Amino acid sequence: MQYIPRKMVPPKDSYFLLGPRGTGKSTWLLHNYPNATRIDLLLGEEERIFSGFPERIRDVVESLPEGSTIILDEVQRVPRLLPEIHALIEQKRGIQFILTGSSTRKLRRSVSDLLGGRALLRQMGPFLASELGDQFSLEKALKIGLIPLIWDSSDPIDRLRDYLRLYLREEVQAEGLVRQIGDFSRFLEVASFSHGSVWTSTDISRESSVKRATVDNYLQILEDLFLAFSLPVFSRRAKRRLIAHQKFYFFDVGIYKVLRPQGILDSSQEIEGLALESLVAQHLRSWVLAQREPHSFSFWRTQSKLEVDFIIYGPRGFWAIEVKRSNNLGPDDIRGLAAFQEEYPEAQCFILTPSKRRENYRGFPILPLEEFLLNLSPDRLLLSVNV
Repeated sequence: MQYIPRKMVPPKDSYFLLGPRGTGKSTWLLHNYPNATRIDLLLGEEERIFSGFPERIRDVVESLPEGSTIILDEVQRVPRLLPEIHALIEQKRGIQFILTGSSTRKLRRSVSDLLGGRALLRQMGPFLASELGDQFSLEKALKIGLIPLIWDSSDPIDRLRDYLRLYLREEVQAEGLVRQIGDFSRFLEVASFSHGSVWTSTDISRESSVKRATVDNYLQILEDLFLAFSLPVFSRRAKRRLIAHQKFYFFDVGIYKVLRPQGILDSSQEIEGLALESLVAQHLRSWVLAQREPHSFSFWRTQSKLEVDFIIYGPRGFWAIEVKRSNNLGPDDIRGLAAFQEEYPEAQCFILTPSKRRENYRGFPILPLEEFLLNLSPDRLLLSVNV
C-alpha cells in the first residue's frame, strides 16, 4: 500500500499521539522515526512484562544514547507505565517519548499529569482530502469514509464491518467497558439515527431499551475511544434563547454509513445529506485540533429552531458554515445563517454545496464543497483565499 504523507509536523518534545485505530499512527511514526526504539503494548509479552514491572522502562531508557526517541504503542494497555515516564521526562535525560493510544478511558489523570510535565498532545484522525490530493474522490469518501485502513481496502464495506467488530471485541468487551455487549450494539444502531443531530439521552434510552444513565456511559465510551465527538452550542454574547443539548457525530462518515440501517422506509436524501455534513464536520474538527492556539468548534441553534451547522471561533478567525446537499437554494436555506450574521456581524459566513463553481446567494458566498475540502489544511487559514 502506498504511503500517503499526513499534514502533521512532528514535535521535537515528548508527546502523546492519540486517535482511533486504523488512522495510520504507527505507519506515520515508522516513516518519521525510522531509528526509534519501539515497544508495542498490543503484543502480549510486552504487555505482561511492563504490566508486572513498569519500572523496567527505566532500564530501556538507560541503554539509549542522548537524543534517542522511544515509541510506546497503545500505552493505554499499561497505564502503570505513565508515572514512570513522567518521572523520566522530568529528569530531562534528552530522550523523546512518543506515546500512542486509541483510548483515553484509563489515561485521563496520567495524560493531564504528563501534559503538565512538558509532554504535548497531538491527535490523528481520518485522511484529509488535501492529504489525498488527486486520489481524493468525494463520491468514494461519502460511501466508505476516510479511515486510512479502509480507504485502500479491496472490500471497504466488509472491512468497515470488521473494524467495528474489532472495536467491540478488543476495546469494549475485552476491556470490560460494558456488561452487555448486545445492549451496546443496539445502542450503536440507535445512535446512528442521531448522527448529525441534537443528542437527547432520554430519546436514545427509550429507542434502545437501555437506561438513561447507561446511555450516558455508552456515549462517554464512544468519545473515550475516539469513535464519536459532540459539538456544543455556540453561546458567546448570546442575545437569543439557545438550546442546551449538544450535537453528535461519529468520527468518520464511513462509520455512520455502515451503522445506519437503510431500507425502503428510509430517506436516501436524508442519509446522504447527513453524510455530506458529516464529511465536512470531520475535516473541520481535524483543522481545529491541529491548531497551536485553541479554537472552539460548535454549532448554533436557537429555541425557535434557527440553526447554523458549524461555528469555528478562535485567534485565526470567526466562521459560520452551512452545508447544503442541493445547489438550488431558497430563502429558508439561509434563515439560520442570516440570523447568525445579524447577531454576529464579525463572523465570516458562507455556504458549502456540491456545486462545481463559486456563486453568491443573497449576499452569502457559495463555495464548491469539494474544492473547499481539498484546500483545507492545518497550516492554512480555514479559507486560504478570500470568498
